[in-house]
Amino acid sequence: MIMNTGRDNNVSSPKLKTIKYVHSIVTTLIFFAFWLRFRYPSGEWELTRAFRYNIFVALGFLFLLSWFNRTYNSYTLGYFRIRQLAFSQTLSDIFSTVIIYFSVSVAWLHFLNPLIFFPMLVVMAAWNCFWSFHANQYYYKLVKNYRTVVVYRNQNDLRRFGDITGKPIERLFKVEKFIQYNEPDYFGLEDQIRGYDALFVAGVNATLMNGLCKYCAENNIRGFFLPHVGDVIMCGATHIKSFTTPVLSVRRSTKTLEYLVIKRAFDILASFLGLVVLSPFFLLTAILIKAYDRGPIFYKQVRLTQDGREFKIIKFRSMRVDAEKDGVARLSTGDRDPRITPVGHFIRACRLDELPQLINILKGDMSIVGPRPERPEIAREYEKYLPEFKLRLQVKAGLTGYAQVYGKYNTNPYEKLEFDLLYINQMNVLTDLELMFNTVRILFSKESTEGAESETAWLREQEMDGEKATADIK
Repeated sequence: MIMNTGRDNNVSSPKLKTIKYVHSIVTTLIFFAFWLRFRYPSGEWELTRAFRYNIFVALGFLFLLSWFNRTYNSYTLGYFRIRQLAFSQTLSDIFSTVIIYFSVSVAWLHFLNPLIFFPMLVVMAAWNCFWSFHANQYYYKLVKNYRTVVVYRNQNDLRRFGDITGKPIERLFKVEKFIQYNEPDYFGLEDQIRGYDALFVAGVNATLMNGLCKYCAENNIRGFFLPHVGDVIMCGATHIKSFTTPVLSVRRSTKTLEYLVIKRAFDILASFLGLVVLSPFFLLTAILIKAYDRGPIFYKQVRLTQDGREFKIIKFRSMRVDAEKDGVARLSTGDRDPRITPVGHFIRACRLDELPQLINILKGDMSIVGPRPERPEIAREYEKYLPEFKLRLQVKAGLTGYAQVYGKYNTNPYEKLEFDLLYINQMNVLTDLELMFNTVRILFSKESTEGAESETAWLREQEMDGEKATADIK
């Protein structure tokens, strides 16, 4: 997770804004043309009151399209691959069309044949691919290649910046220098970082980070900082206006009663509808698991939710019955884990193993959106080296969350905590909706099905650091 300071040319350039507006307008015109064909199958229409109503439908589509494109970061040129941009835009088209279709059909009390929209989505997908390719090329011509310097404390911090040396990020940031530095202030760095356009900082102490932040602001340099847990907590601080000096207040997460009622009501409605609509998949999965080895269909495991309360999470069993016969809690290593059955590989790839958690949500043990629940044994291991890890338990555990949507398969416990604290700091209905729709997008990402090698690697690193510190003392 990276904190960014400085102006982003991807947003501020009027030329870039213009080509993004062009994409939205052309997409809306495609929708409108097919909508008229859908609304008037005979092809006969005139400028009547009913036709003006269709204009409002098109404007509604444009509004939804803009919201979904923002939710999916569909216009983040330069940072994402062309296929990622086109896929996000197409997903926005699909959701916008579905919502408009069902909204209008309910208003009419009549569902017309929606087949006309399938060729429309094909045309939109082709337009998205065309636009994404040419807009990305235009972006690289328009913005400069940033001469970049990386400041880090140790090799573990440097590894967290792995993304900036891979495509497509490397086309934006030309890393010319790496500086390992852990002095208390930045004055010793001034001569080494002067003249660069971008600065990446990881793992340094708070005083040094504060100085580098001010340096970036004063010299109009793009600054990217990997925050500490305390920095993330401060993101949710509240300005207290009762004092004559700026005071920021930090406290345990507290949400309004209205939000909690809305969130719980939505959890009940969504989980109930999900259980009803997905019941055929439940039946199919149960038959496959039972037919393979005659073992139990469901797998129950103790997990932690709000305030450390334990509950039993329900999942479809994807591993052998004796996967943990020795009683030792082990994280899955993904597809290479020998404990996973052939049926387990299939239901994990399709995310079918997660469906029974809708029962936990209906019961109130979990929410649709929140930090993923950890096993008590694993959480205790993390807390040995990261006592703040328990701060994730300020809210109810969730089926999806910030770490799942914006992290990667290699998100370690420290970064997972930071992502979850970001969510806890800004929990609201809109954020929950954005995370739910973004979850649909990551379901198609192979990375989200990978195992937890990074978490076990993180534990090994902490153990090695502890052993090294003990040896140094001796």
